[in-house]
Amino acid sequence: MKLATYRAHGEERIGLVMQDLVVALAPELNGLTLPPGNWSRDMLAFIQAQESGLEAAGRVQQAFERGLVKDAAVSELASVELLAPLLRPVRNIFCVGRNYREHVEEGDRVWKGAAGVSEACIFFTKATTAVNHPGKPITGYGLTRELDYECELGVVIGRGGRDIAREDALKHVFAYTIVNDVTARDLQQSHRQWFKGKSLDGFCPMGPWLVTADEFSHPLALEMRLTVNGELRQRMNTRDMIWDIPAIIESLSRGLTLLPGDIIATGTGAGCGFAFDPPRFLRPGDVVRAEIEHIGILENPVV
Repeated sequence: MKLATYRAHGEERIGLVMQDLVVALAPELNGLTLPPGNWSRDMLAFIQAQESGLEAAGRVQQAFERGLVKDAAVSELASVELLAPLLRPVRNIFCVGRNYREHVEEGDRVWKGAAGVSEACIFFTKATTAVNHPGKPITGYGLTRELDYECELGVVIGRGGRDIAREDALKHVFAYTIVNDVTARDLQQSHRQWFKGKSLDGFCPMGPWLVTADEFSHPLALEMRLTVNGELRQRMNTRDMIWDIPAIIESLSRGLTLLPGDIIATGTGAGCGFAFDPPRFLRPGDVVRAEIEHIGILENPVV
């Protein structure tokens, strides 16, 4: 099931994406008797609704397939404004650093270090105000000359919990999406930490929608690509993660309660702009396109 947050007729909605159409999960539009609540207009509320939200979405899908959904609930995908699936994350986006061996190697080479693969999963966060929408601009606000990209698989938590065992971790995953972990490398270095350089407004493009976890088999083996102006810069596969998703969730949740709607960006592979010789950072006019197999395409211009 693909679930999108979008704007149509001046209203924010969530809906089911089916081929080139989006069907609003709005009872007043499709004439179905569905559970009350603002879950039909807010993805976080939908996730928090747990099974009742998914059951309602399933009923809308079945009704649409039988031709019972009202026309007012159906829009051409090309005619709506896609928004980040989670417009207002419950808190900062959790991120995993140095989770692909080739990215670790390129970082050690450029930064003249020999840190190698760490013994434990590396975590940092991006501010909620970094969330950006499909198709919307990325800007460095005149604060950086080293604007970089990182294509990543995003994991959305559905069922909260603490001290989650590896064997139970996937039961807590609601959906997957694409995240571009945009980074100002010079800010990252000057502040000697990762938060500021990764948290400027709009530095977390996300989308184009969520794909529910039941659509995937594990272990994941999803092809990931990122291009700049059509030129391939990154190509990797989720099977090459150093810490896979169960390991990430197990490690992150030790003594730390995960909440429904939490977002985890799982790391990127080699090919970041800083690692080229000379570096190839993003410039105004560039178009960044991140793609993950079975999820979709997330594209943003740079201004």
